[in-house]
Amino acid sequence: MKFRTGLLLGGAFAIGLVAGPVVREVAPRLGFPVARAEDTPPEGDVAYHALTLFGNVYERVRQDYVEPVKDQQLMENALDGMLSGLDPHSSYMNPKQWADMQITTKGEFGGLGLEVTSDNGLIKVVSPIDDTPAARAGMKSGDLVLSLDHKSVEGLSLNDAVDKMRGAPGTDIMLTIKREHIDKPIDVKLTREIVHLQVVKSAQYGDLGYIRLSSFNEESDPKLREAIGKLKDQTHGNLQGVILDLRNNPGGLLDQAVDICEDFITDGEIVSTRARHSDESQRWDAKGTDLIDGLPLVVLINGGSASASEIVAGALQDHRRAVILGSRSFGKGSVQTVIPLGNDGAMRLTTARYFTPSGRSIQGLGIAPDVEVAESHDDEVHFLPDREADLNHALKNEGSSEPTKPPAPRDDLPAVAKQIPAKPPANWPKFDLTKPDTDFQLQQGLSLVRAMAQQRHAAR
Repeated sequence: MKFRTGLLLGGAFAIGLVAGPVVREVAPRLGFPVARAEDTPPEGDVAYHALTLFGNVYERVRQDYVEPVKDQQLMENALDGMLSGLDPHSSYMNPKQWADMQITTKGEFGGLGLEVTSDNGLIKVVSPIDDTPAARAGMKSGDLVLSLDHKSVEGLSLNDAVDKMRGAPGTDIMLTIKREHIDKPIDVKLTREIVHLQVVKSAQYGDLGYIRLSSFNEESDPKLREAIGKLKDQTHGNLQGVILDLRNNPGGLLDQAVDICEDFITDGEIVSTRARHSDESQRWDAKGTDLIDGLPLVVLINGGSASASEIVAGALQDHRRAVILGSRSFGKGSVQTVIPLGNDGAMRLTTARYFTPSGRSIQGLGIAPDVEVAESHDDEVHFLPDREADLNHALKNEGSSEPTKPPAPRDDLPAVAKQIPAKPPANWPKFDLTKPDTDFQLQQGLSLVRAMAQQRHAAR
């Protein structure tokens, strides 16, 4: 996601100029200019008739709805409906929601610690955030939120649902969720708290380093650099390989994804975006320094890895700088521009598709791992539901010359790569966030990066 500081109020509210007879009555109360009869567009002008319909519906609701409705509420609902009907990621944010989002990107906010999206009138979990009430309660990517405090979320906008999940620290909320492979809904009681995003965690496994990146906010790249320096110190300059864990990382700021790619890629394209107008398309090239000097790198992904996570995984995969291990990622290949609207909040608008260095669009497809490993014995490796392509109004995959063609298979991997099981054995212990030994994907990643380090030494 990138930020645009330009003010687009004029374009957003130009409807007041040609809205027809009914809106001429309402418009002055809203501060809109009044259309004149001589300005009426010719018969057959689709935009004119659509705006006239909007004005008629607006005034009918305002006058005849069973309860009084404020003009501000009607306009906010209309704006959000116009944007959210385009795709799952465009939306209108009122001033409070806009302020909350700005706090979130700085790494601290109040709530449950869930990254969510809208899906056919329900709320779908993209991923829980590490060390938050949601993660500790066992919420999973793909969970569908059916109700909040036993009140259905049907009919709620995504922003309204998020508002209800936020609240004063220490207060409780009951989420009723539907989970894949479980027939009955599950009630999960959560206690809200101030969520301090620890975006980077690191651990040492002998001469191997592990770095967990949970989101892309303003702290991500600086904290990643700190973690690499810490691992070098802990291994006394003998670091042999690194695992970068992007599982359940829902993405975030595009500039942070580019910066993190530059921590491992020294030159060449990182990502490009293609907008509706060709002069707004962009390309980012690496001008960085490989902070681990070419050491073996394994990246872990799963169905909760989305957006900026997929930019990083895709760039490292296309440059063959890292081996991607895990399950197919979420498949969000679009860029959202956040456009501030002065004192009226902001709009989040999908403005471009992004492409990996080889020209792949991952929209609806995701990043396919080089080494497929499921999280649990019950997971399907080759096809998992609850991806971008399953969302209502999801963009089509367009612009790639061969969108369904996967990257060429890796022919440079150690023999152990072919011996890694596609899923844990049936008796593998249940995953426990506090016990790395229960994390099957992590254990396979450690095995692979260790073998890669040995292969590197043998080739010298």
